[in-house]
Amino acid sequence: MSKLLESYAAGRWYTASDEGTPLLSAVDGSEVARISATGLDLGEMVTYAREVGGPALAKLTFHERAAALKALALTLMAGKDEFYALSTSTGATTRDSGVDIDGGFGTLLSYASKARRELPNDTVYLDGALEQLGKRGTFLGQHVYTSRRGVAVQINAFNFPVWGFLEKLAPAFIAGVPSIVKPASQSAYLAELVFRRIIESGLLPEGSVQLLSGSARGLLDHLGGQDSVAFTGSADTAATLRAHPNVVGEGVHFNAEADSLNASILGSDVEPGSDEFDLYVKQLVTEMTVKAGQKCTAIRRAFVPTAMMDDVIAAVETRLSRVVVGAPDADGVTMGALASLEQRDEVLKSLRGLTKSAKIVVGDPDNFEVVGADKATGAFLPPILLRSDDKDATEPHDIEAFGPVSTVIGYDGTDEVIELAARGKGSLVASLVTRDPALARAVVLGLAPFHGRVLVLNRDDAKESTGHGSPLPVLVHGGPGRAGGGEELGGIRGILHHMQRTAVQATPDILTAVGNKWVTGAQRHDDGVHPFRKNLAELRIGDTIVGGPRQVTLADIDHFAEFTGDTFYAHTDPEAAAANPLFGGIVAHGYLVVSLAAGLFVDPAPGPVLANFGVDNLRFLTPVKADDSLTVTLTAKLITPRSSADYGEVRWDAVVVNQDGDPVATYDVLTLVAKGDNA
Repeated sequence: MSKLLESYAAGRWYTASDEGTPLLSAVDGSEVARISATGLDLGEMVTYAREVGGPALAKLTFHERAAALKALALTLMAGKDEFYALSTSTGATTRDSGVDIDGGFGTLLSYASKARRELPNDTVYLDGALEQLGKRGTFLGQHVYTSRRGVAVQINAFNFPVWGFLEKLAPAFIAGVPSIVKPASQSAYLAELVFRRIIESGLLPEGSVQLLSGSARGLLDHLGGQDSVAFTGSADTAATLRAHPNVVGEGVHFNAEADSLNASILGSDVEPGSDEFDLYVKQLVTEMTVKAGQKCTAIRRAFVPTAMMDDVIAAVETRLSRVVVGAPDADGVTMGALASLEQRDEVLKSLRGLTKSAKIVVGDPDNFEVVGADKATGAFLPPILLRSDDKDATEPHDIEAFGPVSTVIGYDGTDEVIELAARGKGSLVASLVTRDPALARAVVLGLAPFHGRVLVLNRDDAKESTGHGSPLPVLVHGGPGRAGGGEELGGIRGILHHMQRTAVQATPDILTAVGNKWVTGAQRHDDGVHPFRKNLAELRIGDTIVGGPRQVTLADIDHFAEFTGDTFYAHTDPEAAAANPLFGGIVAHGYLVVSLAAGLFVDPAPGPVLANFGVDNLRFLTPVKADDSLTVTLTAKLITPRSSADYGEVRWDAVVVNQDGDPVATYDVLTLVAKGDNA
């Protein structure tokens, strides 16, 4: 008997008490492993996540969680050869395995990088600007995101055993929420191997990740309003889970990504033989053959102008004739097997439904060659292209053959192709191949309500494009309607999906304490030491320096205009400036005001402040005229240590006022400051 896969639950590896269900190789039908979760205490897993994993993650800042993910990704990448070797049993070629395995590790790195760049080195994320709730500025509102005190249950599909669980785990981990990973049984042996290496690395806090190898029946019974479920799979299963009493009645957060009838549209401006024509055909063939078409984002409906259907089919047939089906590790093979014989039978069943209104024009499911394997025992199919000439047919828009199958559908006019694409009732992705900006706008806006992502492809972006079927960590992955109505990934959006947004109403001092960011109206601190003389360990939020006053003369304005070349009339032509209803006379350059303000707060001697690397949110509020006097108040607003450097970032609030106390400029100054011994 082959190995019985284990679950990692409540801090230990668990082996079921029975023999388990055999998991067979997609290539030759041999037994790869067995799977069972019989006897596993699912309630204990949930409790362990909440009581051990959650508190462990809560002790870490966003940046510390990101550092752990980065270290994990690099560790897994260093040992990926064993993952590739086992991946062949799923039917995956080397190219397929790269999409799954390297794609998964790349997602970890992407989230680690984005979190370090865009999230604070804290456990609280501030959402949007302050809302002034009272006239005097003593009562304010601020939306904040905090980690939920629950568990993220992640139920994955068979087609991506590595990327599928890592793309869900990464944002949950950064958000500070522990995960229970439930891989699809058919390819769970690969997910279990990767997970085993994760645990062996010791890089993630205990309880922050657990693995359920086997049935998840009863798991949702233990979930409540602080918990979430992220599901990838069939629309029918998603509907069943969505109807669970705890999802309906207890407020369990539910996110579904279901298979969808994704579309690719050849623009009406494209001519046969053009670069765009070739790109369309190449992309269609790629999406039919990568992972043997077993991608939730694969192209199922290929819309082309009716007059070009024959040209497209002929070009696709030429490319598909070069595809070699067979054992993934056999020489020359470019497309492997489907995940299982059962999956192959499901595709053939769906194919029979599609042929009620479409005909097969390329590929024969009953007569094809297989290299290096026996098609009687392996889950092989050739790429199959259908043609549908009946625009009233419902099958191409209702039936998905989850394999190397696509249907070419003709259209006449932009409005018609938008309407045809919408018959899919919601999809993960659509692509449009065109160089016509006006056509692109019309089609994109027509597609957007029905699709989670839209790719516009042409010769100008083709070399950098990641393709129709590639979800990216920084962009949302999901879609409306049939596609599940949910979103995953999306960079910071994916992280915030696991957090609770709360409106906090309080004084400036309280909001400063809650958000670890100085708020206008909160107390300032001046201990007589210039803030620029303090390193990161010594500096405190609210530390302040007041500089000025400094009178602005007409000579200053003239000199700045001559020196910089900025001779805009408001600074150089008294008569024209006087006629301007906003100024009523010569005014100082805005950047002169900022430059003079810097001279009022900068400490010139070498010290902890290493560099000024930017200015954010600059606004000029009141014109500065000759002989006005400027005073600047600079306050330490946000302090962010960098974990990988001996310095950190300090954001300073800068307010410049005139002699009447009217604000003339407000902005944030960004500096790099040495950490010091205790930072």
